[in-house]
Amino acid sequence: MKNRKISKKITLLSLVSVMALSSAACGNKSTESANSGASAGSGDKVTLTMMHPWTTPNIDNDVYKARIAEFEKSHPNIVIKTDEVPSAQYKTKIRTLAAANNLADVNVVWPGAEMDPLVEGNLLEPINGLMDNWKSILPETALEGFNVKGNQYAVPTKQTFVDIVYYNKELLAQVGYNEFPKTYSDFIDLVKKLKDAGITPISLGNKEKWPLQSSYLSIIGDRFTGSDFLQKVLNKEAKFTDPEFVKAISVIDELTKLKAFNVDANNMDSVQGQDYLIQGKAAMHISSSTVDARVRVNNQDGGKFGIALFPSVDGGKGDPKKSAGVVQYGIAIKNGLDEKKKAAAEEFLKYFVSEDLYKALISNGVVVPAKVDVPQDASPYLKQMIELSGNGTAPVFDSVIPTQVVDVIQNGLQALTVGRGTPEQVAADAQKAMDNITN
Repeated sequence: MKNRKISKKITLLSLVSVMALSSAACGNKSTESANSGASAGSGDKVTLTMMHPWTTPNIDNDVYKARIAEFEKSHPNIVIKTDEVPSAQYKTKIRTLAAANNLADVNVVWPGAEMDPLVEGNLLEPINGLMDNWKSILPETALEGFNVKGNQYAVPTKQTFVDIVYYNKELLAQVGYNEFPKTYSDFIDLVKKLKDAGITPISLGNKEKWPLQSSYLSIIGDRFTGSDFLQKVLNKEAKFTDPEFVKAISVIDELTKLKAFNVDANNMDSVQGQDYLIQGKAAMHISSSTVDARVRVNNQDGGKFGIALFPSVDGGKGDPKKSAGVVQYGIAIKNGLDEKKKAAAEEFLKYFVSEDLYKALISNGVVVPAKVDVPQDASPYLKQMIELSGNGTAPVFDSVIPTQVVDVIQNGLQALTVGRGTPEQVAADAQKAMDNITN
């Protein structure tokens, strides 16, 4: 990703936010909507099922749910029955449903390693004929992750940078750091000084297991190995047991031995980990840019929190200016729907992913992969996030590596935080899982 200047109109490739539009209860629910095309003549209602992971109190989740409700109001002949699955379980559930050829009519999908099996199984409907609807606002770079062999299977709603370091300026200043450290050695020095001062250095909520894998290892791995490493692993040109990647895993081991994390890290979920920082119980938190709204935008004390990227590492092959990001939350339609359902699903897709959706996200600090007018009420923190994440994009681990291997890595990293195993063993287990898939 190249540097971008903020202007009245810009291509936004980042993320972050938290708003409070309208609340929607978690779990299965049905809502009615109005139809503009499907079954308009007969007046018969068409019911669509939709599975999504928008259950946590992030502002973008509220925006998505509000958008569904708006569609329902304006399309009274279409019923949207949603299955709301927590993000930690979502990918496993969609994999299970896919194996049984039982996907929902409309699904939220991730690009790359997560979507490829769905395409290979002929489970998603190509939407090439609908793409003129977004040609003026979605650049090719935003769409390419959901395009396989010339066929488009989904359109994205946002781009997420998973590795933003949020830090409490006041707590860092107490131990002599008036800005975030630029090198790993200084970062470790900061951790030690915070610990000596009785301050928890890093809040971590790893109960769901993905934070250490996605928010930590994605970017730490990139710092040591460079951005082409994960693809090389897939191509059998590199291995997880290579020394550079083992060094990346060793960072988690070192932080654990320094007691950098809160002691209840594996009993707290990711939202509780964010709260730990917001409440002043820790000096730093590494998380998705999506939570910027919770930490800074909608927080009356937001000004005391800064944002940074993980520092450079000695001898590392990666660019320390890069942030680990992925265009995500692609909206896809199940293949094989009957004529009425397909028409209704296409109408929903065109309505849901729109300039109005992108503007609502931007207004709440979420950076989107679209060229749209920036609303005047956009968050003042948006520019900071774009500048921080606009110097090149590193791959997100679980957007490239197959889920079976991701699960092994996540379990291994969590084990390290309780003193079990070694970085070498985690790497070996991950490579064994990869070999089982690719051989």
